Amino acid sequence: MGKATGFLEFERKDGKVVPPEQRIKNFNEFHDLLDSHEQQLQGGRCMECGVPFCQAGTMIAGMASGCPLHNLVPELNDLVYHGNFEQAYKRLSITHSFPEFTSRVCPALCENACTCGLHSEPVSTKENERTVIEYAYEHELVKEEKPKVRTGKKVAVIGSGPSGLATAQLLNRRGHSVTVYERNDRAGGLLRYGIPNMKIDKRIIDRRIELMEAAGVKFVYNVNVGKDITGKELMAQYDRVVLCGGASNPRDIKAPGRDAAGIYFAVDFLKEVSKKLMDMNYDHVSMMKSKDFSFGSLAGKRVIVIGGGDTGNDCVGTSIRLGAADVTQLEMMPCPPSVRLESNPWPEWPRILKTDYGQEEAIYKFGSDPRVYQTTVTEFIKNKDGKLTGVKTVKLAPKKDEKTGRMNMIPVEGTEKELKADLVLIAAGFLGSEKYVADSFGVALNERTNVATFASSAGAANRTACADSYATSVANVFTAGDMHRGQSLVVWAIAEGRRAAKEIDESLMGYTNL
Repeated sequence: MGKATGFLEFERKDGKVVPPEQRIKNFNEFHDLLDSHEQQLQGGRCMECGVPFCQAGTMIAGMASGCPLHNLVPELNDLVYHGNFEQAYKRLSITHSFPEFTSRVCPALCENACTCGLHSEPVSTKENERTVIEYAYEHELVKEEKPKVRTGKKVAVIGSGPSGLATAQLLNRRGHSVTVYERNDRAGGLLRYGIPNMKIDKRIIDRRIELMEAAGVKFVYNVNVGKDITGKELMAQYDRVVLCGGASNPRDIKAPGRDAAGIYFAVDFLKEVSKKLMDMNYDHVSMMKSKDFSFGSLAGKRVIVIGGGDTGNDCVGTSIRLGAADVTQLEMMPCPPSVRLESNPWPEWPRILKTDYGQEEAIYKFGSDPRVYQTTVTEFIKNKDGKLTGVKTVKLAPKKDEKTGRMNMIPVEGTEKELKADLVLIAAGFLGSEKYVADSFGVALNERTNVATFASSAGAANRTACADSYATSVANVFTAGDMHRGQSLVVWAIAEGRRAAKEIDESLMGYTNL
């Protein structure tokens, strides 16, 4: 390493964050970067630890530890320290398809596995990565070269989220002719429509799509595969088909009064807001004042978000920007501890309390944390016109199932409560792939309703189930991303797409150099 004692000499320093009172006035990204010299010093904190868990990407205690893409993190940090950003970009590109995405929305699995983090602050690898990729774009180093030779093989990719884009990118580079089908009007999947603009400006996605199109990847929009065109038709047109449709089947709340007007799935809410912003050419002020939403104006309304994860937090931040008078976020599970427990040692993923940007903004705006733990909704209250007016909730307590050993959250009698609400957003996660897409191709699903994969793409009766494969039960049909592994992170989706592309290439050519 360039600075073997850097972790002792330099304290961690992150880029400036726009304070809540300013950032809630628009949907702009609000994380700034350090200047290049200061970022170099942050690269110098990488400590040549000997066993770089940061790039391991392995499962420990059922949770990912380190980068699933196996980015060469110590080498990247060393190049940043020496100010060699061009070589750092080339090094990063060996393993990564879209650093501009993960350096904005990834929870930084690399940093949570950093050896520095055992006794001090971890290396700021995420910001180092963003500095590198933005330098590369600024200096026109990011290119998608059009293949000089085409193989004559055609591949259809269903879905343009991060897994679909990664699959398409590598297969196109290999020389196959790739067509991406997207049911929405723009590429990006939940990266575009499920994550708000303040976390990733959608123009960041656009600039990558433009490069891919220039290199020969074809995008077909507003085509819902399984409805507008059948799987059988696509399989007849293409040598291989890759299902990358995501885990886009939202989990519902089955409670009395669910039919009340004013209840929306979080993903539909976030999609509508993002689409409005893009359709209005990023005119933040006009969009935030608009009443032309399916849910009308949020000005002065009380919002309840059901779900304590990232999507729930995004709903909190979005609701505040749209003028909500109050936002409450309900979480079924207990509040995590503020520090690691002995039962959760490094380098496991730290199960500790995280206050994200939306909660920070709610604390500023309303004076208190919006999260209410160990609580669930038992009934939606509506008036005589069928309009939502509130919810009934109950407190939950953990209880161990003696047969399975699993901890379940059980309602506590006598803790019922009513909360007033004008809008409820359900952010309770996703159940798996949408059945109509799987049915159109005839692929088998597993017990979690994700597309099942097998050790061979031949579709033989004696095939063996294999979660590490990307071949489905139907010959020449593959899958990747959330549709394969279930609801997960952008970085896992990219990793899946890259690995699926390698398997597909080998099935087409008999070997692969990806």
